[in-house]
Amino acid sequence: MTDQKNNEQTLFTLEQLTAAIRWDDQGLVSTIIQDAKTKDVLMLAYMNKESLQQSINSGQTWFWSRSRNELWNKGATSGHTQTISWLRYDCDADALLVGVEQVGAACHTGKRSCFYRQADIETGGPSTWVGESGANPATILSTLEATIAERDEHRPEGAYTTYLFEKGIDKILKKVGEEAAEVIIAAKNRDKEELRYESSDLIFHLMVLWRESGLTLDEVLGELSGRHLKKKGE
Repeated sequence: MTDQKNNEQTLFTLEQLTAAIRWDDQGLVSTIIQDAKTKDVLMLAYMNKESLQQSINSGQTWFWSRSRNELWNKGATSGHTQTISWLRYDCDADALLVGVEQVGAACHTGKRSCFYRQADIETGGPSTWVGESGANPATILSTLEATIAERDEHRPEGAYTTYLFEKGIDKILKKVGEEAAEVIIAAKNRDKEELRYESSDLIFHLMVLWRESGLTLDEVLGELSGRHLKKKGE
């Protein structure tokens, strides 16, 4: 199964998929979990044949715990469930990539992704530990704007941003409204983690709307800057 038409697609039975995978000596396969919408890598876990079967039959992710030697259903106790959208395996058939709809945090620390630490490494020199973010917020927004523009110009098949642009302004406005409502609900529920996640979704969809409407990040920041300077001068 895949979510992009330009990837090789084959309809498998569970038995055929199980047979296609190269399980390691412990009967496990490395499984990367990715947000099906944002494409963020969320976590790395391990599946065995039984957990793969449970995952496919239930539509929720199940894994094998190497420390507890037992199956576990992601989100069963925390409520941070993962609904499966698609599943792929790599060229060597020894790793799985599973696209999911993530509810809440994927990491046990409460972070959205387990890969929240960033280490910038200079080739030929000492590695530099940057910390949990390590990025300038303005740079992140500028990079996101450039990515959205690239998606609009080239419309890569299967990309979520391409889908939004092809559906047009009404679909984009609907998504902005939905994400704004999710922000309100998260704030009302005093759920900081969900508020952070939904706010990120809202900002992304707002920036898609800006692109559709011919508005740039610099223009928005310029407006904010102008208001700030005006207040300082009052």
